Amino acid sequence: MKYLIRKPDTFINTLNEEINSILRRSFDSVFPEYVLEKETKGLTIPVDIKEFDNEYRIRVEVPGIKKEDIDIELNKSYMTISAKKQEEKEEKTKKYHKTEFAYGDYCRTVYFPQEINISEAQAHLDNGILRLDLPKLKSANEETKKLEVR
Repeated sequence: MKYLIRKPDTFINTLNEEINSILRRSFDSVFPEYVLEKETKGLTIPVDIKEFDNEYRIRVEVPGIKKEDIDIELNKSYMTISAKKQEEKEEKTKKYHKTEFAYGDYCRTVYFPQEINISEAQAHLDNGILRLDLPKLKSANEETKKLEVR
């Protein structure tokens, strides 16, 4: 008779992977960023996404990035924000003791569960926070019509 012996670390890893898979399937359906996610070599931009009845409000943290260095690509079902942050000037004799500033290309794609109205979308940059107001596209199914009884 053969016995199946499971090592504790293997069993815990398998269990952890299964729990993560269940949670991902449950919670990622609202904003499924893994669907059609583009491979990017850049840095990730932190975002806050709020959904209201008629719109999405998004705040994007872009400290030190000028508005002319931000590119927003908007589609009915997704939005991609790209930005470039460069070092101000180059000094030949500079010597870093420590640097925590990140320079380079930033990119973030967000997918929406409901289509957005591209023509009414707005973006504002204030104190390193990019704010996007993206109204939802009203579908024909959501409209109501009052019928007169004859």
